[in-house]
Amino acid sequence: MAIRSDVYGYLVPRLRNHPLLWKVAKEVHSLPGLARHSAAHYVPQLIGPQPRKLHLAVTAYCNLRCIGCRYGRDFMPNSQLELPMVRDLLDDAKAVGVETARLYGGEPLLHRDLPKMVEHSVALGLRTYVTTNGILLKEKIDDLYNAGLREISIGFYGVGGEYDQYVQRPAQFDRLERGVAYLRQRYGRKVQVHLNWLLMRPSCNMVALGQAYDFAERYDLSLRVDLVHYSLPYFTEGPDRVLQFRPEDQRQIELVVSELIRLKQERPERISDTLRHLRSIPDWLLKGPDMRVPCDAYRLLWVGADGTTQLCYVTFRLGNLHETRLRDMMFTHTHRQAARDAYALNCPNCHCDASDRINKDFSSRLKYGTRQQFETGSHGSPIAVEPA
Repeated sequence: MAIRSDVYGYLVPRLRNHPLLWKVAKEVHSLPGLARHSAAHYVPQLIGPQPRKLHLAVTAYCNLRCIGCRYGRDFMPNSQLELPMVRDLLDDAKAVGVETARLYGGEPLLHRDLPKMVEHSVALGLRTYVTTNGILLKEKIDDLYNAGLREISIGFYGVGGEYDQYVQRPAQFDRLERGVAYLRQRYGRKVQVHLNWLLMRPSCNMVALGQAYDFAERYDLSLRVDLVHYSLPYFTEGPDRVLQFRPEDQRQIELVVSELIRLKQERPERISDTLRHLRSIPDWLLKGPDMRVPCDAYRLLWVGADGTTQLCYVTFRLGNLHETRLRDMMFTHTHRQAARDAYALNCPNCHCDASDRINKDFSSRLKYGTRQQFETGSHGSPIAVEPA
């Protein structure tokens, strides 16, 4: 497992500098998983724990109060992981085959030891990235860069007043933009930056999409589409479910997705979501838990700021780091059963890692691999769609 992780850590940064090779490598890398994942419909015993991704909430503290999030308030309040525990966790994760470590929160840039966590993770050869709201980016990026950080994702909820209204703090969008501008001016393309645009009911319109896309263009960021959740324990749907979609929103969703597909075809490198994933968005948003695509959470480990360790964000508890080290939670009966139950959707179901799930499920690849009915241009003419 450690050898596989070492190879991954060596090759990925190099392949990412060559878009065509990276695309081919991803397709080849996905084939064994596609075969196993699809065959498990008929032979469930094929599914077992294969931890490759660690998502680690290093702190529950947050400097924003987003309408749709409970971090910083009543989700794991006053919880934060200390550096020695995080180091042990990263060591154990590397040893069991984890290849990617995502450090987030809450707001991870509030944690005084985040640079040391990054440094340790990078030294282990893990692909390490930080998910942040970006408010403290200008103050913190130098230390993080010196620690070895070369990849960041930023939550994006609108522009100007719309952003400030969602995060419920005044004048924060300007701080975010200053941080992104400073990062680009100082480090250029040495740091990959992904803009995670939250597609929710208030942002599901052409103006909001255009603003997000323009921001990504202005600062040379890749744009990803995050879908509003319905089952994560730390998210809410807002007052009167204002963030959540309703059946009558179908046409508006399809219009926005149609534009996303057009932009993807026009500038493939700007939007990182696959065409398959983009085509699946209306179903994810409108079907919710009834979207029955087998889950690949058997490849995931989630750790909360209070040490809670689960197979995924939503459920399948494996233990707590304050009681048991990660290495002693791995590949137990509980872990194996959780992997099978996640695949079979014996859970609240969610759309986490929706893109990977679509890509690994043969029937979903077929369904979303060709143009959908809503894919039309601005004058109603069909959009020419390349193979996914």
